[in-house]
Amino acid sequence: MVDSATNSRFFALIPCAGHGTRAGTTGPKQYERVAGQPMVWHTLSAFAGVKRIARTLVVVAEGDGFFERNPSTSALVVPVGGATRAQSVANGLRELRRVGAVDNDWVLVHDAARCLITPDLINRLIDACVGDEVGGLLAHPLPDTLKVERDGRAVETIERNGKWLAQTPQMFRLGMLRHALEGAGDSATDEASAIEKMGLKPLLVEAGAHNFKVTYPDDFAMAEAVLKSRR
Repeated sequence: MVDSATNSRFFALIPCAGHGTRAGTTGPKQYERVAGQPMVWHTLSAFAGVKRIARTLVVVAEGDGFFERNPSTSALVVPVGGATRAQSVANGLRELRRVGAVDNDWVLVHDAARCLITPDLINRLIDACVGDEVGGLLAHPLPDTLKVERDGRAVETIERNGKWLAQTPQMFRLGMLRHALEGAGDSATDEASAIEKMGLKPLLVEAGAHNFKVTYPDDFAMAEAVLKSRR
């Protein structure tokens, strides 16, 4: 589907080339089973439920093989993963251009391991950002007291007002994001940080705490509990 005001389309890009060493799994964490399915299946199912998404592209590492062994998605899977997330996203943007996306199209970049995303949250982001000059990201206001650590001890408390936890998807025009990543290089920890380095201010779109990224071993049980509760 296209944005009728600008004739732009919406594409999803899922970087899926990481290994997730902090998760304690023997293989890439995005392929671990959660609530009966590989984690990435839940992620892709949410995007498949958003009819405005023209196409979903998944970036995997060369020689990955998971999707060949488990052909259960309509997404386009390309083995162009880089050494960093920023490289994988940049490579994915080039692949989107190969299949017809143009600089004015919107791209929603989402973590494969953020498997609790829902179609409602994706649509909330699109609705909030489609008329914005910059774009934006899902995020959650920081609820806890934040400490600075040194040698295992708290040495400073940081004021939490105005602090947000960045989530994904993060939605920007393809051309703008491509230029931002080229300028930021591997220093960009997410797409919004690359956009910020251009002097632009991405829109923060509030999402719930459930849209967390599975990172540590205990996160798998929490994600499974949330997914089962939705059933």
